Amino acid sequence: MTQSYKQIQRQIEALQQQAEKLKKKEVGGVIGRIKEAIAHYGLTADQLFGGKSGGSKSKAAKAVAVAPQSAKYADGQGNAWSGRGPRPHWLRDALKAGRALDEFATAGSSPAKTTRSAAKASKAKKPKAKYRDQAGNSWSGMGPRPRWLKEAMAAGKSLEELTA
Repeated sequence: MTQSYKQIQRQIEALQQQAEKLKKKEVGGVIGRIKEAIAHYGLTADQLFGGKSGGSKSKAAKAVAVAPQSAKYADGQGNAWSGRGPRPHWLRDALKAGRALDEFATAGSSPAKTTRSAAKASKAKKPKAKYRDQAGNSWSGMGPRPRWLKEAMAAGKSLEELTA
């Protein structure tokens, strides 16, 4: 049997009223248990809502409180970005409009830090060749053996003979 739109709307309204009554009843019980715990432990509003507390903070909370990120980029209108995570909309919009990222650098940021990944890439060590043949082919010993090495070993040479 199909129901009309009005019948379904009435059912929804009745269910919402029923849900609201249950919520009020449950909230009353929760508030009662919270009040009981506050009285039992003698908790203060400062302890509950972030003021000075008698207990110690967790390590994560200490780390966040101790090392806040300073802004590396700011636009002078109250918008700031630490340089970590995705670029905020205000910065993306400004860059699309033709401004340069360096224009937003704050006094605390240095250009050397912004190019850290490029510096790491240049410092990457190339693996030294452990094995070399007379034709100039080399292999570091890492990864699968190259074809030239397999062919040389098949021809009777040993790894000791090919050691660079």
